[in-house]
Amino acid sequence: MTSRRSTLAFLGVAAGVVVGFQALPSLLDRFSGLPEFEPLANPEGFRRITGGSSSSGAFDPFVGLEAQDDGLRAETIAAVEADLCNALYADVAEDPSTVPIASFSDYYCPYCRVQMRRLADIAEQLDSGVAISWHELPLLGEGSDRAARAALAAKRQGAYLAFQQALWTTPFQPTCDYLLRLSETVGIDGERLINDMQSQDVAEDLMVSKALSRIFGFIGTPAMVVGGTVIQGEITDAVLRSVIAIELDDGWQRIC
Repeated sequence: MTSRRSTLAFLGVAAGVVVGFQALPSLLDRFSGLPEFEPLANPEGFRRITGGSSSSGAFDPFVGLEAQDDGLRAETIAAVEADLCNALYADVAEDPSTVPIASFSDYYCPYCRVQMRRLADIAEQLDSGVAISWHELPLLGEGSDRAARAALAAKRQGAYLAFQQALWTTPFQPTCDYLLRLSETVGIDGERLINDMQSQDVAEDLMVSKALSRIFGFIGTPAMVVGGTVIQGEITDAVLRSVIAIELDDGWQRIC
């Protein structure tokens, strides 16, 4: 009898342990949606959380202290700092009921594709409660730069996301034939795309995004700014939605 009771007790404990382990993922998911914020000294008013995987490393508070030869001029940085919110959220109308998100990505960054899809899905699901400003931050070589120029040129024809998705399905080739075929697939003017890739407007867009990355200390992609919250690296859907909700409650326009 004692042996039987011991066996039943052991089975009861074991069952409890199994149930506990089964519940653990849901508990972790719940708490993973509660980010911890750290205020930024500069730019003033912003705060940050650190995400996970990145194509070029983690958040470095000392980035920008060393000399960098990336073609970025001091006057460009000064001009962006003077009108920071407009540079971040140039494509987003000012609306206190909408949380703006500035997304920074690189074609060759695998985590960026996941993050961009997540952002696009959330923007659709929340019925205009979120608005995305897409930035190209080509950090991984000449191919990244050309792909960024092509995406920004497609953006001028209202096809940024569609063009990005088409890029993801095929290895990028910096040739006119490839870009014309891809443009035809997306339904945009290929000749105009090729011309716009070389335009001053596209070059200025890249420089503004590069200046923003310097100001916020981004050293990898994906990166984003959600309202007044700076995030380096990939984050979970739960954390992203939590940050959006917090920014909406706090009033993201406090920084602008």
